[in-house]
Amino acid sequence: MAKGYVVAHIRVHDKEGFERFKEMAGPAITAHSGKVLVRNPNPEVREGSPSGVAVVIEFESLEIARTFYESEQYTQARAVRETAAETDLILVEGM
Repeated sequence: MAKGYVVAHIRVHDKEGFERFKEMAGPAITAHSGKVLVRNPNPEVREGSPSGVAVVIEFESLEIARTFYESEQYTQARAVRETAAETDLILVEGM
């Protein structure tokens, strides 16, 4: 079965709020057996506009990635993130 991934570019404008989001999101990731593969606050941007923090989280499947994203625990964390940052986020299936 192909892995599922959450890929995000997060432009933080409230560092305290973003720290709160990270504290809330971590347990939600763990609860869904997610593995943070990338968390880089200074990615090397070669094309496009600066993207802020780059994050890639791996899950056992795309369905589990969806379940994580739609979970009550992550929904609460996401609400905090939305007040602290602008985010581009996609769910993708690996090869």
